[in-house]
Amino acid sequence: MGQGHGHGMSAEQAVSAGSRHLRRLWIAVGLGLVTFVLQLIVGLATSSLALLADSAHVFTDVFGVALAAVAIVVARRSGRGRGRTFGLYRSEVLAALVNAVLLFGVAGWVLYEAIGRFGAPPEVPGLPVTIVAAVGLVMNVAAFLLLRDGAKESLNVRGAYLEVMADMIGSIGVLVSGLLMLLFGWRYADPVIGVAIGLFVLPRAWRLGRSALRILFQHAPEGVDVTQMTSDLTKLPGVSEVHDLHVWTLTSGMEVVSAHLTMVDGADQADVLVAAQGLLSQSYHIEHATLQVEQPSAKCRELSW
Repeated sequence: MGQGHGHGMSAEQAVSAGSRHLRRLWIAVGLGLVTFVLQLIVGLATSSLALLADSAHVFTDVFGVALAAVAIVVARRSGRGRGRTFGLYRSEVLAALVNAVLLFGVAGWVLYEAIGRFGAPPEVPGLPVTIVAAVGLVMNVAAFLLLRDGAKESLNVRGAYLEVMADMIGSIGVLVSGLLMLLFGWRYADPVIGVAIGLFVLPRAWRLGRSALRILFQHAPEGVDVTQMTSDLTKLPGVSEVHDLHVWTLTSGMEVVSAHLTMVDGADQADVLVAAQGLLSQSYHIEHATLQVEQPSAKCRELSW
């Protein structure tokens, strides 16, 4: 019985998708802190409940983005050891899950506060709210653009991206609310915008949390058909059967496969191994594969799980 282990890059070259966007995450944290401090100072000075509420929202989001960045640093610097053969890359996924929980909490709080204000909407000074919301919107758009590409690659960066998006939508809402208060004196603008923000954030938080849990529960990556993968490997020249196939995600951009391949009589072990690794790389974009190539007469011990 032979076995082979193949991957397309060395341990030193293996970089999670999130780590490639670490610098942009820290810039987004800085922009968010500027927005938070400005909103807090002006909100306290004018007793604006809208600004104080949004500053709490921004603080939560800045914390979430910072958490995402710290998780990447921890994962990248921890390295591998005898007790952690995969390093701490899962910390990025845990950060994404925490971000999802934070988004749920913020959205719920915004909805609760907005509904409460329908009975007695507070008088919000329009001019300072409008000015601060405009500044915050500029900061959020800058952070949004910085993280847009990374959100397509990394679940962790996507969580931070959704935090910034929620802030951006919140700034737009506060800006509209301030303008309505300034121009028309309509007090109901604040709770109406609050409900809209909460309803916008909730489904995105749900999708983020679901994606994080899929990884933590070691489900197959979204978009990977395990049945089709098994069929593709079985159709390779020299392969008669595929069993004990497992495919999971370590962190965003780092998928892993392990499988046992039973050869037909007379097949070359090296050829089967190279063909299988090539298939997984080219068709499924999975570079880290641990494959055990077995002779037809070999029988694997059945596992109870």
